Amino acid sequence: MQKTCDSARRHSLQRLALLPFLGLATAGLAACSKKSPLATALPAGATVLALGDSLTQGVGASADQSYPQLLAEQTGWKVVNAGISGQTSSQIAQRLPQLLETHHPALVIVCAGGNDWLRRQSPQAAQAQIASMLQQCKAQHIPVLLVAVPEFNMAAALTGRVQDHPIYEALAKEEQVPLLAKAWSEVLANDAMRADQVHANAAGYARFTELLVAQLKDLGFLSA
Repeated sequence: MQKTCDSARRHSLQRLALLPFLGLATAGLAACSKKSPLATALPAGATVLALGDSLTQGVGASADQSYPQLLAEQTGWKVVNAGISGQTSSQIAQRLPQLLETHHPALVIVCAGGNDWLRRQSPQAAQAQIASMLQQCKAQHIPVLLVAVPEFNMAAALTGRVQDHPIYEALAKEEQVPLLAKAWSEVLANDAMRADQVHANAAGYARFTELLVAQLKDLGFLSA
């Protein structure tokens, strides 16, 4: 009986001795579970490259209402509007090396593919071109944000159901880059935010910028 009591006391003392360490471990796990930013906040004056086609250029509104201009005003960054209307992903990809060399951006925002869908070009080819852009940025250790573009087709035009093309989610997973999803789809599904079927108006670019800024804050590029 005495041996049983001694054994119980020893186990109790061992458990008490472990409590401080268990407390530290629990605190460590709690700290790890807190959401941490994925990126370092960019300072005012940092150069950001906005790469794309007409949605980046700002077709459907005035130049000062384009999303790169609105993003610059809201962040204090120097946002280079490298959007050219009508360009496919292949044409955009061809411009990227010179743009990186010229501007040395701290962040690249890639928004490409819309003209590929409008011209019924191969989704696989577009996906490969966009992947090459993401890879070029990563090879130079430049953070990149991929923006999803709706799959423009007759069904979307007739039903008003505008959805992101599936290649963007696949690209984000394969290339391990953050994705701004459903932003253009939200804008272009709303008659009040469209200049035409495939371009935003001033209200649409403002809404897209709002969604973009929220994503940049979540990722840590912008201080909340």
